[in-house]
Amino acid sequence: MSRLIRKLVQNQTAFFLCDMQEAFRPNVKYFAEITENCRRLLEGAKILEIPVVVTEQYPKGLKHTVKELDISSAAGVFDKTVFSMVIPETEKLMSTMCDKKLQTVVLFGIEAHVCILHTALDLRAKDYEVHVVADGVSSRSLSDRALAFERLKQAGCIMTSAETVLMELLGSKDHPQFKAVQKLVLDRAPDTGLYQTS
Repeated sequence: MSRLIRKLVQNQTAFFLCDMQEAFRPNVKYFAEITENCRRLLEGAKILEIPVVVTEQYPKGLKHTVKELDISSAAGVFDKTVFSMVIPETEKLMSTMCDKKLQTVVLFGIEAHVCILHTALDLRAKDYEVHVVADGVSSRSLSDRALAFERLKQAGCIMTSAETVLMELLGSKDHPQFKAVQKLVLDRAPDTGLYQTS
């Protein structure tokens, strides 16, 4: 029997933004495009009151989150040196989120085959459902990214897109924040060409 895949539920979901730092900008494929999709997700999180967890990998050397992404309203911003975002500080925060009913993590950032993969595997080991935003995740190498996506699917992660996440959280046009979120997606998302179905 296949595992039940839940829909995203607004009051049971958190967003994880992984290591979108300035030092990665020159080398990560489609960095500008994934940054724009991450921006839309962060703006949507503010509107929908979705808690956001942000990490920065060794910011002393790799600098801080890029200026295009407003993380001022994040539930927490944490330095790390391990690859996974699942560190004691984030685990403590997660235990309090969504009135202690956190079920699902929407994961985006870089790099797919390192910090995204390690984070997803750790979250799955703790029985969280993980939705990986395919158009908000990249690596320096597209082959590394593609192989990471295969591994993520094998681990039971759900591959999705930024717009799908926002629309799924709304549920319908009757959501009180529908028009505010709709404004974020009226302009077509940048086409990264990063996700192929075959």
